Amino acid sequence: MNQEDYNSVKTRVMQMMGINLDPYKDEQMKRRLDSWLSRSGLASWADYFLKIKNDENELKKFRDYLTINVTEFFRDAERWLYLRQNVIPQLLKASSASGKVDGALHLWSAGCSIGAEPFSLAIMMDELTPGKKHNIFASDLDWGALNKAKSGGPFMVDEIRNVSPVEKSTFFKPGGPPFYVTNSLIQKVTFKELNLLQDVFDKNYDLIVCRNVVIYFTTETKTMLYQKFRDALRPGGILFVGGTEIIPRPQEFGLKSTGFSFYVRN
Repeated sequence: MNQEDYNSVKTRVMQMMGINLDPYKDEQMKRRLDSWLSRSGLASWADYFLKIKNDENELKKFRDYLTINVTEFFRDAERWLYLRQNVIPQLLKASSASGKVDGALHLWSAGCSIGAEPFSLAIMMDELTPGKKHNIFASDLDWGALNKAKSGGPFMVDEIRNVSPVEKSTFFKPGGPPFYVTNSLIQKVTFKELNLLQDVFDKNYDLIVCRNVVIYFTTETKTMLYQKFRDALRPGGILFVGGTEIIPRPQEFGLKSTGFSFYVRN
């Protein structure tokens, strides 16, 4: 795809779906678009946009593809183990020392897709602090993915491969595949539609989990996002990023590395 065609596609995507592709890396997005058009069996983007103008289901599929909903429970299990054994205990201790009556943590899964990540957080918090209510928020730009999350699924076998048998029996409904989490787990998470690039973030989070999202963005967009995340954390709060998302010079954002994939706000 040449740049002229790409610019034209970006314009149509913005007009039809309200998705701005400018913050994404050009070459990476071009490859994704070329692959999608090839799979559609159509000869040109003009033909494809004509199709989705009259096919709401195809439009939804394309929107889901553009928002890159790849997810699973406890993705990168070793990082979640570090979160469980090191980060969460420190945050709970700090919360207790701060004088909070309930000691509840303020947690946010940013770019939550269909819910595997915030549900992983909810499972972990239930196991570490049985009976205690924490404030777990989850957001995504894709309302279709959010609707799945609010419904508790469906999740496929590969998406729950890191869920233990005990966790599966405790936090998932009987049956499957596909699998659905229990209503009680759904109620532990507050979902909302949010555009990371445009919307204002809430403040004073103890933990922000944003994994395998910013890798698709340009350097300029990453810089803006890391600053927004830092500002949304309370002092001592933690940003948990993906395994390939090392933040260069984190001190420039007021952050400090505190373990692979983890950064603390100064």
